[in-house]
Amino acid sequence: MTTTDEMPASGVTTATLPCRALEEVPRSRDVRRASAPLVSGGAAATPAPAVALHGVSVAFGAHVAVRGVTLSVPGQGVTALVGPSGCGKTSVLRAVNRLHDETGGRVTGRVLLGELDVYASGTPAELVRSRVGMVFQRPNPFPAMNIFDNVVSGLRFCGIRSKSLLADSAEAALRQAALWDVVRDRLREPAVRLSGGQQQRLCIARALAVEPEVLLMDEPCSALDPIATGKIEELIARLASHITIVLVTHNMFQAARVSDHTAVFLLGEDRVGELVEAGTTAEIFSNPKDPRTRAYVTGHVG
Repeated sequence: MTTTDEMPASGVTTATLPCRALEEVPRSRDVRRASAPLVSGGAAATPAPAVALHGVSVAFGAHVAVRGVTLSVPGQGVTALVGPSGCGKTSVLRAVNRLHDETGGRVTGRVLLGELDVYASGTPAELVRSRVGMVFQRPNPFPAMNIFDNVVSGLRFCGIRSKSLLADSAEAALRQAALWDVVRDRLREPAVRLSGGQQQRLCIARALAVEPEVLLMDEPCSALDPIATGKIEELIARLASHITIVLVTHNMFQAARVSDHTAVFLLGEDRVGELVEAGTTAEIFSNPKDPRTRAYVTGHVG
């Protein structure tokens, strides 16, 4: 599957501005699940999904990358998309915020962001991207900008010019990305002077500055060393308390460590990607229903 790692930050609109400072909340899967709303009789209510895909297929010219994906992504948690290379994980991820509009991909089916129909004729891509942030495989800070300007670039794209608002938003985003203490005295330095792991956290801060409802992460640790990877995983755990995260990863151990739900993609007999099974991460790794899932998560195929 062809991917474009050096995609610029997604466009935003003023629909979600001004920026609200979000507090870091220590992540706890048990706390999140225990706090699910209850209906009469003591049963947990099922909240509406943050993202819902219905029969989604993605094609590039005559090549179908993935087909017929129906998947509900719960809010405020981590959903991992796993599977071997070329099975359509990134194609599905990029369909959520309409990045295929820029690359010539053709998306069919229906994608809902809350109640917003992402591909409806009256839905501008900029509105979708104001609600969905994206982090790519390799850190891609804007090389001509300093650290501060990178973080607030999306806000400035919206026309925000207030120095105090930009400063407050930058600090809030950098704190969420666990980078503020590292860069607070270096905000005017070029972003490319940061280490690889710090650059990736800067890109996460840039995405968070416009306060997205959903954060898409396409193998965000694939270019990082184990120490930097651990810091990104800790950050994902904290953010998942108040943001919906969809994570593409080839690392099954990472999926088991950080995700609440997992969707398994595999290639069909005709070499087209398809969703095989989805469920809680505990179910997928310990008691999958589909034998193909069991073979993949146990390392017998893939």
